[in-house]
Amino acid sequence: MTETALTVHQTARPHGFPTADHFAFVESARPEPTPGTALVENLYWSVDPYHREMMDGDFALHAPLEGRTLGRVIESRDPAFTEGEIVFHRQGWRTHAVVTRDEARPVPRFDGVPLSAHLSILGGTGLTAYVGLTRIAELRSGQDLFVSAAAGGVGTATGRLARLMGAGRLVGSAGTAAKAAYLTERVGYDEVFDYHAGPTADLLPKAAPDGIDVYVDNVGGEHLEAAISSLREFGRIVRIGTLAQYNATGAPYTLRNLPDIVEKSLRMEGFLVSNHRDVQEELYEFVVPHLRSGRVGLDETVVEGFERIVDAFLGMLRGENVGKMIVRASGRA
Repeated sequence: MTETALTVHQTARPHGFPTADHFAFVESARPEPTPGTALVENLYWSVDPYHREMMDGDFALHAPLEGRTLGRVIESRDPAFTEGEIVFHRQGWRTHAVVTRDEARPVPRFDGVPLSAHLSILGGTGLTAYVGLTRIAELRSGQDLFVSAAAGGVGTATGRLARLMGAGRLVGSAGTAAKAAYLTERVGYDEVFDYHAGPTADLLPKAAPDGIDVYVDNVGGEHLEAAISSLREFGRIVRIGTLAQYNATGAPYTLRNLPDIVEKSLRMEGFLVSNHRDVQEELYEFVVPHLRSGRVGLDETVVEGFERIVDAFLGMLRGENVGKMIVRASGRA
């Protein structure tokens, strides 16, 4: 068992796209649990788009960064924790964490389902997609969807879940032709366009010539504007993220067709998945049987080694992942 621990700190606020120079790896003695806590050795880490937003002020400088993490309890001083069990917590970006019973929860183990799924389709990523489709969009069988950033973690989960729910035409946007092919050949999308191929306002109507009922928005900007124009009457917009603005240094994109929201009786709603934790068990019940049967696959890009967590995060921001970007401790199966 290692006697030292590593944490990642943010050292400066980025202006535009962050670089490795905005982070530092800090070595310290392995922490010791106190009464009422447990020491967790982390095994899997999630790097997420929202981390880029937090770098602008929510993350404290020169302090360990927050993030979704799976780890094994290696020392417990609270009967609520059993040594050897796997727990989920949010004290990520470090090799070891001391957690209380309020900060960590046991992870259910499902036969035939990899542990990493609890950071992808069974974790916050999949829960975001599930809540967006069921609670916000109130998706009904046969309805047509457009999903931006469809090759990312939430985008792939949205595609797979929407297909299970009986969605009609499923259209997405992605950053490369290879990603578009992956989405149509493996995830279940009917049509995916490379948004670098032209204005989204031109590409979306070609991919969905009869319009859409729901837009799952991970990007904002011109994608949102194009979707507003393509939505049918009483369409819904689920706002999840604004990737187009995370690294922007200029003025935000100005939507020119906001009157359409009134004219077409559209509804646009955002949400935080943290307000829907009560849906977690429902997600398990819905998805796990399909994971076991093979009807649903895992869309994950796994980077080996905690020392590469910053590289994984920056790569995710550059779109180098397909599906959920996950970092795995060296030597894990």
